[in-house]
Amino acid sequence: MASKVSFTIDSPRGSHTVSVAYERIGTGEPLLLLHGIGHHWQAWEPILPLLAPDRDVIAVDLPGFGESPALPDGVSYDLPTVVPVLGALCEALGVERPHVAGNSLGGLLALQLGRENLVRSVTALSPAGFWTESERRYAFGTLLAMRQGARALPPAVIGRLSRTAPGRAALTSTIYARPGRRSPEAVVAETLALRDATGFRQTLDAGRRVLFTDDVPGVPVTVAWGTRDRLLLRRQGIRAKRAIPGARLVRLPGCGHVPMNDDPALVARVILDGSR
Repeated sequence: MASKVSFTIDSPRGSHTVSVAYERIGTGEPLLLLHGIGHHWQAWEPILPLLAPDRDVIAVDLPGFGESPALPDGVSYDLPTVVPVLGALCEALGVERPHVAGNSLGGLLALQLGRENLVRSVTALSPAGFWTESERRYAFGTLLAMRQGARALPPAVIGRLSRTAPGRAALTSTIYARPGRRSPEAVVAETLALRDATGFRQTLDAGRRVLFTDDVPGVPVTVAWGTRDRLLLRRQGIRAKRAIPGARLVRLPGCGHVPMNDDPALVARVILDGSR
């Protein structure tokens, strides 16, 4: 069971209490880990043992995902709202300007945290926001289909599918290049997390207006892309490099959209190198 922390945020409608679930492990400089839409902090489990000897790792469930409750009524899931929420989370945890690594939605949030100088370094793994309109529509359509599939399957069927390699591929091959490496328990948990994510629709709606085109000055940035990413195609990494000329652009050979499971050692090394 993850830990939880509650803190106060301000909004146009007044002050609200927000609660966030997180896992914290390791020693060293703080490193905040942010998952993608529909996922949960356990997306990072394959690399936590590799990061913990060198970093104070804080893997969070974003608001409305995993064990973190939805944001209060009337509070938006857009970047101008969620980024200050993450800043308030760090303050509540006693962490000042952590390193940050994020995947997909989490990568977009990580870059925005860097742009606002709230972090020491940014590692963005297949970050959202560098798409063309047709690429965005494709990605969102795929995500909605995954969500509908997860909601249509009874938990018993999800459990049966997870126990075979073809079943795990059917459930997760959109995000993993090597779905057979994911444990049955992890596949069940993340499929249920996608099904039950209370912030999914609002986050997707907010993302329709997102296009990341500005630089991230004054902060070391690494952008890494899996060569087998089927959700956000790797050519989007070239656009990220154009927008952020000082960024280090790294290929992740053989990795899919959520690369932490496909090649844990490589991804951990990229994050550690980017957070020196």
